[in-house]
Amino acid sequence: MNKKVDVNFEKALDELESIVEDLESGDLSLEDSLKSFEKGIKLARKCQEQLSKAELQVQKLIEEDGELTTTPLKDV
Repeated sequence: MNKKVDVNFEKALDELESIVEDLESGDLSLEDSLKSFEKGIKLARKCQEQLSKAELQVQKLIEEDGELTTTPLKDV
């Protein structure tokens, strides 16, 4: 069963940066490198999803007849 967990963007980005540093160090075993890479891909996708949602919200703010109003986005 897949659980959808909301991750704070900044926390996810920090964790992703840490994973990249660990992978670049070359000190991880192949198995640990693969696990870290998989986790990094998931975090990167989550960050991209959150950025896309924020971009849509900004576009809605700008395009509302010159008025700054927001419309809540529905979860995809």
